[in-house]
Amino acid sequence: MQNHSFMVMFALFSLLMSQLAFAADKDPEVAWDKINAGATVIDVRTAEEFAAGHLDNAINIPFEEIAVAINTLDIAKDTQIVLYCRSGRRSGIAFDTLVSEGYTQSYNGGGFETLSLFKQDNKQ
Repeated sequence: MQNHSFMVMFALFSLLMSQLAFAADKDPEVAWDKINAGATVIDVRTAEEFAAGHLDNAINIPFEEIAVAINTLDIAKDTQIVLYCRSGRRSGIAFDTLVSEGYTQSYNGGGFETLSLFKQDNKQ
Protein backbone atom coordinates (compact mmCIF):
# COMPACT_ATOMS: atom_id res chain seq x y z
CA MET A 1 0.00 0.00 0.00
CA GLN A 2 2.80 2.42 0.86
CA ASN A 3 4.54 1.71 -2.46
CA HIS A 4 1.32 2.44 -4.32
CA SER A 5 0.84 5.73 -2.44
CA PHE A 6 4.43 6.70 -3.14
CA MET A 7 4.03 5.92 -6.83
CA VAL A 8 0.85 8.01 -7.04
CA MET A 9 2.49 10.93 -5.25
CA PHE A 10 5.57 10.66 -7.48
CA ALA A 11 3.38 10.62 -10.60
CA LEU A 12 1.47 13.70 -9.43
CA PHE A 13 4.69 15.50 -8.57
CA SER A 14 6.18 14.62 -11.97
CA LEU A 15 3.07 15.89 -13.73
CA LEU A 16 3.17 19.12 -11.76
CA MET A 17 6.85 19.67 -12.54
CA SER A 18 6.24 18.92 -16.21
CA GLN A 19 3.40 21.43 -16.32
CA LEU A 20 5.51 24.05 -14.56
CA ALA A 21 8.31 23.56 -17.10
CA PHE A 22 5.74 23.65 -19.91
CA ALA A 23 4.29 26.90 -18.57
CA ALA A 24 7.74 28.47 -18.13
CA ASP A 25 8.53 28.14 -21.82
CA LYS A 26 6.57 29.65 -24.73
CA ASP A 27 7.92 33.19 -24.50
CA PRO A 28 8.24 34.33 -28.14
CA GLU A 29 10.96 36.86 -27.29
CA VAL A 30 13.12 34.18 -25.69
CA ALA A 31 12.41 31.81 -28.59
CA TRP A 32 13.44 34.43 -31.15
CA ASP A 33 16.57 35.31 -29.19
CA LYS A 34 17.56 31.65 -29.38
CA ILE A 35 16.62 31.37 -33.06
CA ASN A 36 18.56 34.53 -33.94
CA ALA A 37 21.56 33.12 -32.06
CA GLY A 38 21.52 30.04 -34.30
CA ALA A 39 19.25 27.55 -32.54
CA THR A 40 17.99 24.57 -34.50
CA VAL A 41 14.27 25.17 -35.13
CA ILE A 42 11.96 22.16 -35.15
CA ASP A 43 8.32 22.36 -36.19
CA VAL A 44 6.56 19.40 -34.56
CA ARG A 45 3.27 19.79 -36.44
CA THR A 46 2.09 17.43 -39.15
CA ALA A 47 3.61 17.52 -42.64
CA GLU A 48 0.38 19.09 -43.91
CA GLU A 49 0.51 21.89 -41.34
CA PHE A 50 4.18 22.46 -42.11
CA ALA A 51 3.49 22.65 -45.86
CA ALA A 52 0.83 25.32 -45.22
CA GLY A 53 3.44 27.60 -43.62
CA HIS A 54 6.41 27.41 -41.27
CA LEU A 55 9.26 29.45 -39.85
CA ASP A 56 12.29 29.94 -42.08
CA ASN A 57 14.90 27.18 -41.72
CA ALA A 58 12.59 25.01 -39.60
CA ILE A 59 12.90 21.25 -39.75
CA ASN A 60 9.61 19.33 -39.71
CA ILE A 61 9.53 16.41 -37.29
CA PRO A 62 6.03 15.49 -36.08
CA PHE A 63 6.03 15.35 -32.27
CA GLU A 64 5.27 11.64 -32.11
CA GLU A 65 8.42 10.92 -34.18
CA ILE A 66 10.81 13.25 -32.36
CA ALA A 67 12.61 10.63 -30.22
CA VAL A 68 13.68 8.54 -33.21
CA ALA A 69 14.15 11.33 -35.77
CA ILE A 70 16.29 13.59 -33.59
CA ASN A 71 18.92 10.86 -33.33
CA THR A 72 19.21 10.66 -37.13
CA LEU A 73 20.08 14.37 -37.43
CA ASP A 74 23.46 14.21 -35.67
CA ILE A 75 22.61 17.10 -33.35
CA ALA A 76 24.76 17.45 -30.24
CA LYS A 77 22.90 17.07 -26.96
CA ASP A 78 23.86 20.61 -25.90
CA THR A 79 22.65 22.29 -29.12
CA GLN A 80 20.09 25.06 -28.69
CA ILE A 81 16.77 23.72 -30.03
CA VAL A 82 13.53 25.69 -30.32
CA LEU A 83 10.39 23.62 -30.80
CA TYR A 84 7.01 24.93 -31.92
CA CYS A 85 3.61 23.66 -33.06
CA ARG A 86 0.18 25.25 -33.40
CA SER A 87 -0.46 26.09 -29.76
CA GLY A 88 2.49 24.86 -27.69
CA ARG A 89 0.93 21.60 -26.51
CA ARG A 90 2.65 19.26 -28.97
CA SER A 91 5.91 21.18 -28.71
CA GLY A 92 5.63 20.75 -24.92
CA ILE A 93 5.36 17.00 -25.37
CA ALA A 94 8.31 17.06 -27.79
CA PHE A 95 10.26 19.18 -25.28
CA ASP A 96 9.68 16.57 -22.55
CA THR A 97 10.83 13.86 -24.96
CA LEU A 98 14.01 15.71 -25.89
CA VAL A 99 14.83 16.38 -22.24
CA SER A 100 14.39 12.67 -21.49
CA GLU A 101 16.74 11.94 -24.43
CA GLY A 102 19.38 14.22 -22.90
CA TYR A 103 18.95 17.38 -25.01
CA THR A 104 19.74 19.98 -22.38
CA GLN A 105 19.17 23.19 -24.35
CA SER A 106 15.65 22.59 -25.69
CA TYR A 107 13.00 25.29 -25.53
CA ASN A 108 9.24 25.15 -26.16
CA GLY A 109 8.70 28.17 -28.39
CA GLY A 110 4.92 27.73 -28.35
CA GLY A 111 2.68 28.34 -31.33
CA PHE A 112 3.57 29.09 -34.95
CA GLU A 113 1.16 32.01 -35.22
CA THR A 114 2.40 33.65 -32.03
CA LEU A 115 6.01 33.31 -33.15
CA SER A 116 5.19 34.63 -36.63
CA LEU A 117 3.29 37.64 -35.28
CA PHE A 118 6.04 38.43 -32.80
CA LYS A 119 8.60 38.36 -35.62
CA GLN A 120 6.49 40.71 -37.73
CA ASP A 121 5.76 43.09 -34.86
CA ASN A 122 9.41 43.23 -33.81
CA LYS A 123 11.04 43.03 -37.25
CA GLN A 124 13.11 40.02 -36.19
